[in-house]
Amino acid sequence: MYIEWNNLPLRRHGSEPVLRENRYPNGEDGELCLLTFPKLEETGILRHCFTTRDGGASEGMYTSLNFRDHEGENRDHLLENFRRVARVFGTTEDRYVCTIQTHTKNVRVVTEEDAGKGTTKPRDYEDVDGLVTDVPGLILAAFTSDCVPVYFADPRHRAVGIAHSGWRGTVQRISREVIRRMEVQYGTDPSDLVCAVGPSICQDCYEISDDVAEHFLAAFPGHEEEILINKHNGHWQLDLWGANRIILEEAGVPADQISVTDICTCCNAGRLFSHRATGGMRGNNMAAIMLNPAEEER
Repeated sequence: MYIEWNNLPLRRHGSEPVLRENRYPNGEDGELCLLTFPKLEETGILRHCFTTRDGGASEGMYTSLNFRDHEGENRDHLLENFRRVARVFGTTEDRYVCTIQTHTKNVRVVTEEDAGKGTTKPRDYEDVDGLVTDVPGLILAAFTSDCVPVYFADPRHRAVGIAHSGWRGTVQRISREVIRRMEVQYGTDPSDLVCAVGPSICQDCYEISDDVAEHFLAAFPGHEEEILINKHNGHWQLDLWGANRIILEEAGVPADQISVTDICTCCNAGRLFSHRATGGMRGNNMAAIMLNPAEEER
């Protein structure tokens, strides 16, 4: 079921807002609205965002800030959407490096040679759900429509990362793989990391079957009551936000350096793309992070 874009206020979980709404005038297409985590901004080394549906060029079920290259989408509109977010980051659409997601735990180390892959150049890699880099000015981009985006920032070694973590990626602990790759590649100490679990489907909206629940019962022993509610009818409610927080903490990231979203994609399907809410008739949101040039550090 296609859900039309609307400009209703975002519904939030909890009493205090976690994510900040940032608005940018965008001519006849209204305002571009990007969500950010204050704790990531406070590192002073990066730009990042999670996109809403506001202020893009796409039409129909992709209205309007869509990042899904799929049947019926106009490629020019898609590239324009990338261009609009890049402009906010102070750069251009040929500076993106994009995942090519197949629900793996594979992480790619991104270099300058990768610039433009997924936007202005084809990707010459496959099965990549996580990206890390220490190259300033490259925008690492992952795409979601209910799955969890996870952001990583190492202020000490000036490196960043992004991961797409659906239920399969969460069971495989892709966030732990990102951290391991940053440890090996950049000397990252997990205790220095500032991380964020981005907008995605909440536990109230995410009903799963017994077979999926079995994967989580096996993968998260001792945490069953934290992340699963058994409805005793062959169905469970799964907390992907909590599961990804647990993974980060177990990997050594201090709890007070982890931000967890208060915004659910499914609860806000008029403002954010949601697969579950629409039965697949939707675009994609983008989670993006870019290491600032050294001279721009705050």
